[in-house]
Amino acid sequence: MLRVILFIATNLLVLVMMNIIMSVFNIAPYLQGTGLNYQSLLIFCLLWGSAGSLISLMMSKFMAKRFMGVQVVELNGQYGSLVRTVHTLAKKANLTKMPEVGVYQSDEINAFATGPSRNSSLVAVSSGLLNRMSEDEVEGVLAHEIAHVANGDMITMALVQGVVNAFVMFFSRIVAFAIDNALRDEEGRGGLGGFARFGVVILLDIVFGILAAPLTAWFSRWREFRADAGGAQLSSKHKMISALQALQKNLDFAEEKGASESLACMKISSNRGVAFLFRSHPPLEKRIEALSQGN
Repeated sequence: MLRVILFIATNLLVLVMMNIIMSVFNIAPYLQGTGLNYQSLLIFCLLWGSAGSLISLMMSKFMAKRFMGVQVVELNGQYGSLVRTVHTLAKKANLTKMPEVGVYQSDEINAFATGPSRNSSLVAVSSGLLNRMSEDEVEGVLAHEIAHVANGDMITMALVQGVVNAFVMFFSRIVAFAIDNALRDEEGRGGLGGFARFGVVILLDIVFGILAAPLTAWFSRWREFRADAGGAQLSSKHKMISALQALQKNLDFAEEKGASESLACMKISSNRGVAFLFRSHPPLEKRIEALSQGN
C-alpha cells in the first residue's frame, strides 16, 4: 500500500510542478486549432520527459533504503571495515563528502551506488557479496561503485534518460497527430477522437520507447567500462579483475543450476539472457578483457 501511495504522490508532484512551470513561463498548449505548435510541444515533452527521471534520482536513496531494505552502517559498528574501505576509496576519488554505506540482506552477489549527486550518495552491498567474496574482491567492487559516484554517473544517466523520454514523447505525438489528420475528411470531420487519440499516443510512446532503449543501454554499458577503469585506478587492476572474475564464476554457477540472479540496471553484473542491445551492462568477460588489455 505504501508503494502505491508513494507512486501516486510522485506523479501528483510531477503534475503540480509541470503545471506551475508551464504557467510561470506562459507556455502555450501544443495542440491548437491550426495544428501543432512544435515549439510548445518540444518544451512540454522536455519538461515531462525529464521530470520523472530527475524526481526518481532525487528519491533514489530513500527508495533504496525503503524498498530494498538497505540499512546504513557506521564506522564503529559491525561493518566498520566496509565503511573504512569506502571512505578510503572516496578520498582517493577526491569526493568532498563521504558516501553513506549500506548493507541489504540478499543471497545475490551485487552492489550499487545511487543518490542525486557526488555529495549525496549511497553505496550499498548485499550480504551475499560480503559472505562470498574475499576482501580484495570486495574492495574491487567498492572501487567500481565509488568510480560511478565520482563520475557523476547517476546524474548523467538521469539526464540521458530524460532527454530520450522527451524525444519519445515528441515523435509519438507528431505521429498520432498525423494519423488523426489522415483519417479526417476534407471538411475536417472524423479523425481518431479523444480517447482513440490518447490510446494511439500511449501505444506510440511504448513503441518509440522500445526503439530508443538501445541508446540508453549503450550509454549504460559505456559507463560500466569507465567505472571499471576508474575502480582499477582507485584500488588496483588486479583487485578489479579479481572482483569481476568472482562475479563471473558465481554467475556461471547460477546458470548451471538453472537460476538467474536478480540484476537491476545500477548493479555491477548483468543477466546474460537479455538481448545484447538492451543490456545495461557489458558481458563480464568483455569487461575483464578490457581491463586486462588496458595500461
